Order: sequence, then C-alpha cells, then structure tokens
Amino acid sequence: MKKLKLQMQLSVDGYVAGPNGEMDWMSWGWGDDIKDYVKVLTDPIDTIIMGRKLAEGFIPHWAGLMQNPETADEFTQKMVNTHKVVFSKTLTESTWDNTDLATGDLVEEVKKLKAMDGGDIITYGGAGFASALIKAGLVDEYHLFINPAAIGNGMPIFKLLDSKLELKLAKSQAFEVGIVVLNYVPA
Repeated sequence: MKKLKLQMQLSVDGYVAGPNGEMDWMSWGWGDDIKDYVKVLTDPIDTIIMGRKLAEGFIPHWAGLMQNPETADEFTQKMVNTHKVVFSKTLTESTWDNTDLATGDLVEEVKKLKAMDGGDIITYGGAGFASALIKAGLVDEYHLFINPAAIGNGMPIFKLLDSKLELKLAKSQAFEVGIVVLNYVPA
C-alpha cells in the first residue's frame, strides 16, 4: 500500500500561513543539505494530492518554472511531470496537464489512491486540506519543516482534531538555512 506523506512548512508557533495566507516568514535560500532531504523524500512518489486553492497557485508556478531553462531543474521536472490529483467541490474539469480531479468523499478517494500500485503520495496542503487529511487519520508520514520565525497568529493544520494525535519521532534534522525538519509517523 502507498504511503501518504505530508510536507508542510510551519512557523515555530505552529502556523502554515499568516491569518491572510501570508508566507513571507518562510526561510528560503535553501542549501544542498535541505534540497537533498527533499529529493530523498520525493523520489519514491508518483502522485501529488492537493486541494483546489493550493492547486491554483502550485501547478501554474511549477509549469512556469519549467518554461525557463535556468529554473527547469530536476526537482521542477518532478513537480511538473508527477501525476496530480486535485480535490475540489467546485471544479468540474481540470484545466491543468497531468492532473485529475477528485470530487467525491475525501477519505474514500484517498484510500483508493493509497490502494493503487506504484509509488507513494505526497501532499503540500493547503491548511484546510491538510487539516482534513490529518483529522481523517490518512497521513502516514509527517515532514514538518519548522522555520525560525514566530508569527503569532495564522492558519494551523491540527485545528480539526477532536482527540489527541499521538506521533512517534522517526527523524529530526537541522539545516544550514535555519529550518529543522521533524519527521513523525503515527504512534
């Protein structure tokens, strides 16, 4: 069975975006150390899942980078060429290449994807979509990129939990840019 991996950037105080979606607090200028971590994380994936709101920025962003020979690196190619499934209650067709829509029940749709043959699945959110996946117990690996910034208020991803979520630390790693990745699995 495929694993569903969640990769999200969080502030030190646990937010994935500011109250209005701000992401100016994230650390960029990633070095080879963190890029290597992400490469190992994404190499075994063959599917990216996301909510519609994230898809509207994510898919065109990576497609745009692919148009420029200077930014069309191996990771950009992975993001563009990997099959994507966008979960939406409002869209009736996908306008993006290599992308299917999932309009049914989130839990049933993700379980179908996990039961398919092939590589693993990854999601990058957004906040509401990640929260729903977490609440439903669908995430097999958490890769939380903790940025060295506190923002005081914003969008959390654990807010929908109605009971304690016990996690086991699988690995932690600090990177030159100041980000610490905490890799958890359900306990």
